[in-house]
Amino acid sequence: MTDPLQEPPRTDRPPSRPRPVRRSMLPVLAVAVVAGLLGGLGGGVLALQLDAAGSGDPSATEGADAPESSASSAAADTAVPPVPTDGSISGLSSAVLPSVALILIGEDGDLGVGSGFVIRPDGYLLTNHHVIEAAGDAPISVEFPGAEPLTAQVVGSDEAYDIAVLRVDQAGLVALPFADSALVQVGQTVVAVGAPLGLNSTVTSGIVSALDRPVIAGDRESTSYISAIQTDAAINPGNSGGPLLDLSGQVVGVNSAIAQVPSGAGGGRPAGSIGLGFAIPAEQASRTADQLIETGTSEHPVMGVLIDLTYTGDGARVQPGAGEDGGEAVVEGGPADRAGVRPGDVIVSVDGVRIAGSQELLVTLRSYAVGDTVEMVLRDEDGQERTVSITLAGSND
Repeated sequence: MTDPLQEPPRTDRPPSRPRPVRRSMLPVLAVAVVAGLLGGLGGGVLALQLDAAGSGDPSATEGADAPESSASSAAADTAVPPVPTDGSISGLSSAVLPSVALILIGEDGDLGVGSGFVIRPDGYLLTNHHVIEAAGDAPISVEFPGAEPLTAQVVGSDEAYDIAVLRVDQAGLVALPFADSALVQVGQTVVAVGAPLGLNSTVTSGIVSALDRPVIAGDRESTSYISAIQTDAAINPGNSGGPLLDLSGQVVGVNSAIAQVPSGAGGGRPAGSIGLGFAIPAEQASRTADQLIETGTSEHPVMGVLIDLTYTGDGARVQPGAGEDGGEAVVEGGPADRAGVRPGDVIVSVDGVRIAGSQELLVTLRSYAVGDTVEMVLRDEDGQERTVSITLAGSND
């Protein structure tokens, strides 16, 4: 049986600052990714329902301590200057539109369309994993406003974080800087830029509706776990991979998913934007993109346990015994083992945030970086609670 914290190996950064306190006991939302097909929305949107219990099986991770990666130092060497904007939506739009591209998968986008934006001036663009996953051996092209299409190559992709990096043979591009995720506030104005329904250079605006929203997006074969920024800026199929920006022109998030209500009593074709869009926070997107560029792979924070997916009580329970494949409930020598986590323990909270179930635990831990230390409240099989500190390791170790 798989577990959210134990997965096949698929780079690393020491903790930077204390994590903000999250909202407690939020339901995990099962939502739709927002890739689009030019031939119609039916195949481009995965119509899932809002579900307090979540759906789909979490993947899982093993790990011990991780060495410091070169990705963070590389990121420091590629600092992106601010874009020139006057603080208005019109000024922001004119400044950032040249850096946001339409992405076409297959011949003329017959396999799908999405959005992407420049993150390094030497041809690197960021988009969603689900935008490019259908490509296979098919061509991927990138179209900047008013320019001829460019052939793109996939540098790397991470399904769990729904992040992919492309590269085109074009120098002198204007990269968009990432915002500090800790400074993003509920209620602030944000602007989404992308190609909804293949309509390139589309700008919509709204506010940050919520932070740290636990979201599971995709289907059982390709699932992403996001502690997301929620926004009411209109996001539709084709917006995937485009930036969500503040009025200074900094990327606060990467548009990735929407909640949808199926139209018609029988649940036919899903409706469009209903003001519930979700974006991958800048910190997570930037860290994952840097790792993909530097190594071709990215790393997930893990604690080294098997989670019991049959447990239906509050919290997430560590397997009482070995998993179906014989795997250890608590990996010997791993972070959880060193912290004193035992088989059968129930993880009640992480850094003061109550955990409702295994999927919420996965979403919560995926919002941290390798090397971060978290405090967990555990409840043992006798009902006694205790607090432990666990330094998260990397899935590549």
